[in-house]
Amino acid sequence: MSLVLPSELVVDRFLPTVRAMLATRLADRDLTQREIAAELGVTQAAVSKYVSGESGGDDRFRDDPETVATVERIADGLASGEMDGYDALADLLSLVHSLEDRGPICELHEEKMPELRGLGCDLCVRGLDPDLRAERDVLTNVRAAARTLASTPGMADVIPNVGTNVGMALPDASDETDVAAVPGRIYAMGGRIEIPANPEFGASKHVATAILAARATDPDVRGAVNVATDDALLDAARERGIDPLEFDADYEDRATHLSDRFGERGSVPRVAYHRGAFGIEPATYVFGATATDAAERVAALLEASTSSR
Repeated sequence: MSLVLPSELVVDRFLPTVRAMLATRLADRDLTQREIAAELGVTQAAVSKYVSGESGGDDRFRDDPETVATVERIADGLASGEMDGYDALADLLSLVHSLEDRGPICELHEEKMPELRGLGCDLCVRGLDPDLRAERDVLTNVRAAARTLASTPGMADVIPNVGTNVGMALPDASDETDVAAVPGRIYAMGGRIEIPANPEFGASKHVATAILAARATDPDVRGAVNVATDDALLDAARERGIDPLEFDADYEDRATHLSDRFGERGSVPRVAYHRGAFGIEPATYVFGATATDAAERVAALLEASTSSR
């Protein structure tokens, strides 16, 4: 029996095909060959072959609807700047896992190892760790939320002096190490939003504390963003049917205080704020089911508050 790993087929057959597909799509979006080479991590000569159709590849991937959709999404993201290499890699890894589940990679593997046919092989799928997948999904969500905040008009005006952060908890989170956020927080510099690093677990005590307090009342609330307290934003929330909860800024145990306030209310408000205290900057927390949900709510409230100023 010949021993062939599915990963060999990913490198030898899948990756060259997808690179050629991406090169063609990026060229269609007016990127130069030099720019395409930089995005794909290949030489300009390789890009020239990809674009001219001389690179070969496997039609099984070229004709696969899921592969085509993923390539189009990555090409759009890279061309517009809304996606970086990390995001593209995450999408491709997700695609590979999907194609290994009775998809083209699985078919190729059975061709290389006929002994696998009829066995209902599930080695690739069985090998996926659900805990690692959950962590990856949370990190991806926080990255998307941070990008949403960075592209939101007026966001720089509501970033506190201490910075903003966005976070999301794992489904079974128990402490701050189970909450992902942006290390070093998000800052406004010269009117632009700066995201200093990719999200990590345990990166923000303050946002994590708020999320964990919210989950104690409503486990479906797993995301939050902190911004500066702004009356126009609070008014916009009220106009959208949200009843902001005001809480005391001067407390010793924030987790207990927030949990008690949410418990008294019987639900988690989508907006909670305080007016500050000695040495404490006024802050507002915007909650959501996910980090992107919370970030999109911030964007919607800022848009509404700007139009009413």
